Amino acid sequence: MRGVWHFSFTVADIDRSVAFYRDLLGFELVHQQEQNNDYTRRLVGYDDADLRIAQLRVPGQPRGLSTHDLELVEYRTPRGEPFGPGHRHRPGAAHLAMCVEDALAEHARLVDNGVRFVSPPQEITAGINRGGYTCYFTDPDDITLELVQPPVRTGDMG
Repeated sequence: MRGVWHFSFTVADIDRSVAFYRDLLGFELVHQQEQNNDYTRRLVGYDDADLRIAQLRVPGQPRGLSTHDLELVEYRTPRGEPFGPGHRHRPGAAHLAMCVEDALAEHARLVDNGVRFVSPPQEITAGINRGGYTCYFTDPDDITLELVQPPVRTGDMG
């Protein structure tokens, strides 16, 4: 393994999701394309696959193997049914955690913009990140996202 190329979320409406990740969360749009070809159909395992793709990057993140960090995929064909809200406990569910300077301020900003949260930021009271703050929220497709404000670390951690 040489590294991570990207992570990906399947979304219902690529334009809505690009606006959410770009305009609210600060990701940068790198590229968009349509994929309606034989190679893509073989890759995803659907004979009729017709996809819209958007690639986004986290600003300031060092570039390694790829030009982007997040890939959003909309299946125009075949259309899929959403997981529905509250699926975090189901095997196969995933989430993306994003590091922030001030979880309380970011929570307030996102709430003001209509973002749905599972809870307000919670103080981390146990484990390696004790003293930080964290909270879960969801994107327009109910994909779970997390804000993490790491604790202030002093001295040598090793």
